[in-house]
Amino acid sequence: MPSTTDRPDDSEDPFAVAEATLDVRETVPVERPTEALDRPTGTLEAGDRPTVLVDEKKLGEHPTVKVPGQRKPPPRSRHAPLPVAVAFATLWSAALCYLPVAAVIGMARTLEGQGGLGGAVHAGAAGWLLGHGVPIGTSIGPLGLPPLLLTVLIIWRLNRAGLHVTRAIGARRSHRIGDALLVAFSIGLTYSLLGSIASLAVDGKGTEVTPARAAINFFVLGLLGSLAGSLRGTDALSVLARRTPGPVRDGLRTGTMAALFILGAGAAATGLAVAVDGGQAAETISVYQTGVAGQAGITLVSLAYGVNAAVWAAAYLLGPGFALGTGSEVGLTGVVVGKLPALPLLAGVPDGPMGAAGAALLAIPVLAAMAAGWLLVLRLQRSVRPGEKPELPWSRVLGGSLLAGPAAGLVLGLASRASGGSLGEGRLATIGPDPWQVAVIATVMVAVSASLGAAAARTFAPAPKA
Repeated sequence: MPSTTDRPDDSEDPFAVAEATLDVRETVPVERPTEALDRPTGTLEAGDRPTVLVDEKKLGEHPTVKVPGQRKPPPRSRHAPLPVAVAFATLWSAALCYLPVAAVIGMARTLEGQGGLGGAVHAGAAGWLLGHGVPIGTSIGPLGLPPLLLTVLIIWRLNRAGLHVTRAIGARRSHRIGDALLVAFSIGLTYSLLGSIASLAVDGKGTEVTPARAAINFFVLGLLGSLAGSLRGTDALSVLARRTPGPVRDGLRTGTMAALFILGAGAAATGLAVAVDGGQAAETISVYQTGVAGQAGITLVSLAYGVNAAVWAAAYLLGPGFALGTGSEVGLTGVVVGKLPALPLLAGVPDGPMGAAGAALLAIPVLAAMAAGWLLVLRLQRSVRPGEKPELPWSRVLGGSLLAGPAAGLVLGLASRASGGSLGEGRLATIGPDPWQVAVIATVMVAVSASLGAAAARTFAPAPKA
């Protein structure tokens, strides 16, 4: 028969205390816990041990054990249905991209004295469609030159939409590629519907838009933009990266980095050229003879095409150059242009060939690609695990560097294709660089330069200790 000395008074296990108490009650008279009953039921003070409250009328039932500090489990989170989450995120992304366009174009319309809320809404919708690469038919011809700054904003917001929908439906960190594809396809389909509605609203009021073209462009942008966010949200991107061979992964990363370096150099060159010819840019704005709102509007429109100018400048530094109209050419070896539109951004267009300075400008993309190759080796050296050989194999270094060429060529070729278009019929029907020339030259140049930079880093950079 157990005695009271068998009770584990010092035990921290509440279930052991309960079992010992139940054994004692069979032979020892039950005493009321008067100290506990003096306090309100269910209250415990700091330092109290679990107390078994025994009711003589319910000795056959299991006692209630009160554990100090015990918390209720958090309520299970409720996930939103996929259609609701997709509809809300897509509409929110579209609104955040459309409203700034309507505001900027509304200010720019004061240049011609065409104010009014209705006109600003219609013109904003046309500009929003143009940012998706949808050509707009006008009385002067088709307008097909998309403002890439708006396009970048659209892709970024779609990326956030894909990420938010992934979290809302409970697919965060699911590591399933199927979840990411389902979210991206749903957003792309919904976004395509919005593009069709917008094209029908714009068509017929002095502008012509093809709804089928708008639906396709919106679907492609919605799918690709949201796929980046959904892959990050589900962590499927890390799964794809682990399944990709090392040299291919290194080549894609290094090539993208080299392309971004070259585009950054183009943006710096554009800003420097416009700053040097700032007086001409100010004269261009003053030609419109409008108020502060109109000048701000035309300036913001020029900034919207700033990304286009950066891509054109990158093509200029690579060698192929770009066109500002049919039969025109702007390159390091020659400049042939006619009358240009009155935009402040075009004040930085060079007046003639660079001559000896052109050779120095050609070195900028080479140095950018060499820097990308150098960073590739440094990144590989940091990834060496303890116990492995600190010396990187030449096959890994040169393989990733050579594959960086096609990756950079693809990025710069697509950027060149997206940055071009038309500003009506006739002479301004062709604007922008030749994407094929830019892609081929960038592929060869980046592959060679990145290999040289990686080889130099592999030879001269200090290797990490094993």
